[in-house]
Amino acid sequence: MVRWLTGTGNFMAGEADAPIRTFLQQILHDLYTSLYLAIGGDIEADTRDWTARIVELSSTGIKIVILLAILGVFYALAVYIMQHNPTRFQLSEKRATVLRAILRYIWFVACLLAVMSQLSVEPATIKATAKASVWAGIYYVLWTSSEHVISRVLKHYGLNASIEQLLKNVFSVMIVVLGMASVMAQFGFDIVSLVAGLGIVGLAVSFAAQSTLANFIAGITILLEQSFQVGDWISIADKEGRVIVISLRTTHILTRDNVTVIVPNSTVASSEVINLTSKNFIRFSITARIALEADIDAARQVILAIIADLDSILKRPEPSATISEISDFGVIFIVRFWVTPAAVARIPGIKEALIEKIKTQLQDAGISIPYPHMRLLMPKEVDYPIATKPFAVSTQPMDNVAPDDG
Repeated sequence: MVRWLTGTGNFMAGEADAPIRTFLQQILHDLYTSLYLAIGGDIEADTRDWTARIVELSSTGIKIVILLAILGVFYALAVYIMQHNPTRFQLSEKRATVLRAILRYIWFVACLLAVMSQLSVEPATIKATAKASVWAGIYYVLWTSSEHVISRVLKHYGLNASIEQLLKNVFSVMIVVLGMASVMAQFGFDIVSLVAGLGIVGLAVSFAAQSTLANFIAGITILLEQSFQVGDWISIADKEGRVIVISLRTTHILTRDNVTVIVPNSTVASSEVINLTSKNFIRFSITARIALEADIDAARQVILAIIADLDSILKRPEPSATISEISDFGVIFIVRFWVTPAAVARIPGIKEALIEKIKTQLQDAGISIPYPHMRLLMPKEVDYPIATKPFAVSTQPMDNVAPDDG
């Protein structure tokens, strides 16, 4: 009885292990087949000749190594000749670097084609790869030399660094896109359909990001017009400060309080912008008041002397102090003076110091500075309090008055 139970248990365990063994055998068979196919075998054949496959694969590998070695020798020889005869070929350091990159690219493409030819790749694919490699090399040379060419061309137009960098980026993107299209065309891709699809995607993106696109276009307009540049002191609406960044989307302004204000370019393009540092000198003004009975010429001399002692105010053009108004409370001077663009950021401090000095110096000179007041002059021969009489009151009947509709 015990033997029967033991035999039954072994039989049941064997039945439970059967699916696992079958699964493992299938995996081993698939690996076996895949390896045989990888070395060029034919699964349709009745028998699998591993020896012939390995010999053929070894022969192919030896051919590839020989071809790569020959190409490597030619590449090393070309680099050696170029490095040891720089004066003979009249190559600068930059040109030598570009030429080495070209030689390295040619060596890489030649190695790739050699390997593909030994691996029984279809001739059409090898031909397409060769053409694509040529186009890729041409566009690579254009991409590497475009920055230098664009810099030399734009130097004659006096464009700032921001617009120069923008044009460089645009041309670089165009060259990369055209290069990819040319390479893909060699392998049979339909470039027209691809471009149409990209156009539809671009249209959808433009609708989804209208504000960003508006800022981008406004940024290009600002950079092209050059109405202000980085370093200028400008005023936009109620914001005033020095321009520190002009990007494609925003303009950054640093105020006198050391606060950076980021303004969208669409707002800048649609607002009134005052450039305070576009000229070699800028005029500002303040007002000062003296009493009606004060000496105007003496007050003017005091004011002009104060201005002459301030180093931040230019001597040429000359400052001025003229009468702008005779008000109820005194004579109003308007004091005009000129400063350089570098002093624009300190204008509030310059004005405050000038007003303080004018007030102090006028008082020291005995010139009265009035304040708003009212003086009442009463005749002496009138008895006080002055007698008044009530206003005359008249009445009239309301018969002729039309009644209110309400």
